[in-house]
Amino acid sequence: MSGPPRADNRPPYARIAGHYRDLISSGELSPGDLLPSIKALAEKHSVSTATADRAMKLLRDERLVQGIPGVGTEVMARPISLSSGSERHDRSTKTHSSWGVGETSSGHTAGIVAAPEDVAYVLGITPGDDVIRRSRVYRDTHGIVSHSTSWIPAEFAQVLPELTRSERLKGGLSLDLIARATGRQVVQRVDEETARIATARDLELLELEAGTVAAILVLTARFLDADGQVLEYGVDLGAPGRTRRTTSEVLR
Repeated sequence: MSGPPRADNRPPYARIAGHYRDLISSGELSPGDLLPSIKALAEKHSVSTATADRAMKLLRDERLVQGIPGVGTEVMARPISLSSGSERHDRSTKTHSSWGVGETSSGHTAGIVAAPEDVAYVLGITPGDDVIRRSRVYRDTHGIVSHSTSWIPAEFAQVLPELTRSERLKGGLSLDLIARATGRQVVQRVDEETARIATARDLELLELEAGTVAAILVLTARFLDADGQVLEYGVDLGAPGRTRRTTSEVLR
């Protein structure tokens, strides 16, 4: 049972900016939509026009909106920056980092937990068996890009105890460390993309307000070795408004 809502102790300008940031993140406000005028914002939120202008400046600095002379404040297009687990793996082999351009990661947590049913099915273990769970949040200047979780067989904790520590790994991704420590390389990857309405848990992980109705992309990746054994199962939840783009060469 949840308790009473927590008091918002942010300054008024930050609360106003946060309100519109959430509307943009959820997709309720789309690129090209106009926000109320500074005067209308001040009246709506019972603040001075200076405070309302400061809130809009914060959103402009985050490149969520732009001011158009004679028109108003317009919501900007969100960047196309949602990477799959396989793309982050490819990036890591070249740069030893899973970050995309302008990205950072935070909230690194790890530990050995009981495998949920869906994860156990993918890894070929019994629900409730031990499994390593690693998670982190990728962000850019516009906010959260995705929440990423890696599910790794518990056997690797013996040779790589750092996989169970709540800190960013050094020397590459978990798959890089596994390959160096055990010689087991990824020889096949299976990627899937689905869309769904965000669940209550999705909203929590993506730091969205409870009750928000938003569509999200769910990217999963299975990394298999030469024997067909899963070395890692990755699940990325894309923040609302994020899209995917892939480019390929056309053979003639």
